[in-house]
Amino acid sequence: MTREFCARMASVKPGGLPSEAVHEGKRGVLDWLGCALAGSRDPILDRLLAVLQEVGGRPQATVIGRALKLGFLDTPIANSQAEHVLDYDDTHMGGTLLHTSSPTLAALFSVAERGQVSGAEFLVAYAVGFEAGVRTGQAAPGHHKGGWHLTGTLGSIAAGVAAGKLLGLDGKRLAHAMAIAATQSAGMQQNRGTMCKSFHAGKAASSGLLAALLAERGFDGSLEIIEGKRGYCRIYSDEAVPAALIDELGTRWEITRNGHKPYACGVVLHPVIDAVIAVRSQANIDCARVEAIDVRVNPLVTSITGVAEPATGLQSKFSVYHSAAVALIDGAARIPQYTDERASDPAVIMTRRKVKATADESLGIDQAEAVIAVEGARHRAFIEHATGTAANPMSEAELEAKFMANAEPVIGRDRAQRVRDLVGGLDRLADVRELIGLCA
Repeated sequence: MTREFCARMASVKPGGLPSEAVHEGKRGVLDWLGCALAGSRDPILDRLLAVLQEVGGRPQATVIGRALKLGFLDTPIANSQAEHVLDYDDTHMGGTLLHTSSPTLAALFSVAERGQVSGAEFLVAYAVGFEAGVRTGQAAPGHHKGGWHLTGTLGSIAAGVAAGKLLGLDGKRLAHAMAIAATQSAGMQQNRGTMCKSFHAGKAASSGLLAALLAERGFDGSLEIIEGKRGYCRIYSDEAVPAALIDELGTRWEITRNGHKPYACGVVLHPVIDAVIAVRSQANIDCARVEAIDVRVNPLVTSITGVAEPATGLQSKFSVYHSAAVALIDGAARIPQYTDERASDPAVIMTRRKVKATADESLGIDQAEAVIAVEGARHRAFIEHATGTAANPMSEAELEAKFMANAEPVIGRDRAQRVRDLVGGLDRLADVRELIGLCA
């Protein structure tokens, strides 16, 4: 199945994607660039870049938002960590929770600086890498509950196959790249709420690119890396569904089921935030008079985001209590709501201690209910599909507004608008380096 998957993906040509996949690819690139630019200013990047500059090699590829170049393998670490550090990046929720774009595009942008790459070629590689990461996750459905952070583990495979596709590898060598990427697969959920979570994405991007470059030179790996007796879906999951790797392959493109985040926190929190904001908009609530905030959620919410007293901004991104509190107080859950200062704000602390989260297995991962009690009155809202999911996507205007808000403070309004326009015509762009140059 690994060989069939890679043979078929290797044969996809520019112009061979359905229009919906091309469209969603452009949306993904725009969102990725905005998140990378916003994250490029995070102090965590200063620490990472100090080390990468100390130990790195020749300046070969562009660090987004930093006017800096690092080696081909170091740049994806920096760019993917920057893109993922705010937890504002896109998320696929179709059978696997994966920030597919973060490592995939970081690897591809580095490859694009080795020589001329057209936007059409870039989009095909992006879509192919997306298939590899998501479908491997679907083939290993117990992977997440084993404690793995999928953006680190599956992200390595997505980045490896995407980079291999952009390098023009044939089916056999693309399978080798997939195997080399899979054997580097790593990332632990225990590190959620720390600097390591976004580091997982960076390492996945670099590992994937290294896999593709090795495969290009004839370095090999198992041709049954996913379905073999000791293959990925056997050892990384308590349940193996290897046929998922090729189910409807070429007719169902997973990139068309991608989701984009309106909120800068764990994606399972988004229906809760939507519900609390909905209640807030329906009733004129005085936060000081709130007696209780009861939220009913999918069990993943309490298991992934159950941090009751977050001490840092990073921890608050995985706290259902903090997210419900800032959604009620601010009517928002963007970058300013998840800082160290906001996590320690007395008003936020007081409000989040009124939040009770109840897990309900009948709810989907994109559903939630909020009931807010104020002086005996109970105000309720139920969310069927969270904003930004495939079933309730962000509009073009909303996604563009998010990009401009992220990009403009870093590269200015004029350059941000030029980036937006280039991405809009990415399938017609002759050289992706033109786009990269605007984001330096």
